[in-house]
Amino acid sequence: MNGALRCRQVVVLVATLGSIISVAAWSGAVHGPFAQVATDPKLAPFVPTPQSVVEMMLTMAELKKDDIVYDLGSGDGRIVITAAKTYGAKGIGFEIDEGLIKEAREKARKEGVSHLVEFRKQDVMTVDLSPATVVTLYLLPEANLRLRPRILSQLRVGARVVSHDYDMGDWAPLRAAEVQDAESSHSVHWVYLWRIDAQRPKP
Repeated sequence: MNGALRCRQVVVLVATLGSIISVAAWSGAVHGPFAQVATDPKLAPFVPTPQSVVEMMLTMAELKKDDIVYDLGSGDGRIVITAAKTYGAKGIGFEIDEGLIKEAREKARKEGVSHLVEFRKQDVMTVDLSPATVVTLYLLPEANLRLRPRILSQLRVGARVVSHDYDMGDWAPLRAAEVQDAESSHSVHWVYLWRIDAQRPKP
């Protein structure tokens, strides 16, 4: 925070959708357009995730048809809609803005995936995460940290968590990827991946 990125040690890997890095040690980092609005009482203002970042998030999660995707703060629904259209996976988007929920439902209808996805008006801090096998996030850093105890206590072993631009504090990601997108408001994006295993860190 405060305009500075904290140090991270990485081992560079190669991937088709960008440079993916395996994190050997992690002390946290803040990227993206929310960095200057961290004191905003909302969990996150609505800033659409670029489609290239959506695709990277789902690729890093190794999404499969039998997965259940929960998108916390789903906005216009593009993540779960892409998951359904590209992978045939079921998904639920949780959002508090009724206008965005209406927009997401209409997009799902147009894309022919309404039978696979739904959108619920619900505070993401109250969502039971246990049915999900993949959880996606694009929230403020503080919101990620507030969600972390629920993620660690409710998700089953093998579930994946993918976050756009913001990490989980000292919970080191399994992988991180830099995505270049010249058409978005900021051209460099980060995607972080965690996998729930039997040796969970403390919430």
